[in-house]
Amino acid sequence: MSELNPADKLVGSDRVLAVLAELARHPDGIGLEEMARAVASPKPTVHRALAALRRAGFAAQHGHGRYVLGDEFLRMAFAHHEARPDHVRVMPVLRALCERHGETAHYAVLDGHSVVYRSKLDPATGAVRLSSVVGGRNPAHCTAVGKVLLADALRTEDEVRAWAGGRVLERPTGQSIGTAGELHAELVRIREQGYATDDQENEPGVNCVAVAAYLTSPTVPSGAISVSGLAYRTPLRRLVEDVPAIRAIASGEDLP
Repeated sequence: MSELNPADKLVGSDRVLAVLAELARHPDGIGLEEMARAVASPKPTVHRALAALRRAGFAAQHGHGRYVLGDEFLRMAFAHHEARPDHVRVMPVLRALCERHGETAHYAVLDGHSVVYRSKLDPATGAVRLSSVVGGRNPAHCTAVGKVLLADALRTEDEVRAWAGGRVLERPTGQSIGTAGELHAELVRIREQGYATDDQENEPGVNCVAVAAYLTSPTVPSGAISVSGLAYRTPLRRLVEDVPAIRAIASGEDLP
């Protein structure tokens, strides 16, 4: 949900949804006054929204009076995620990639200017905590999964510039792409080589390689699959050398 303008007036179900979304941003809990400020609504109306969420099991209040997401909401979210067809189909692929490289594997889809991580699997040992989380977002232009999907969606420089919309591209690190022209050149290279890389462009010290995933169509990518790891432990060169095997696993050819 986008940031709320204090001038916006939330009513009824919109307010309840805004409160629910704000709860998700505070794993340690949030107080009533803080919540009222965050959703720009009076405390009594926010309290009623929280009461409705508590009755449904979507919110709870712990001993210090702070509100958190409720167990019923978490149960529904996790059950839904585990049963999603794309998650079920991609997990054997991610498991095989984790075992092969000892690094984290992702499945992500493109959503506007961002990628959304649908599935993620860390290796059993030696896992590194990356910024990605299931349901989380990162800028598409500086992630390998995002760039490989943009390469399929944006075929000309005019399309790239229209996608960028004249905005300054976010640069999380000094390695990140910063202009539409640079992005177009990168997408051309990705189409030629058939994979995308992230050379510490989204997180310092973390690199990644990604290939398109075709879970629902043989010609249109449903998303992208990647392997991400610490640069000092798994150099980008090593991941690039293994792209043929990564592509074969992603297609299901080399699954056990």
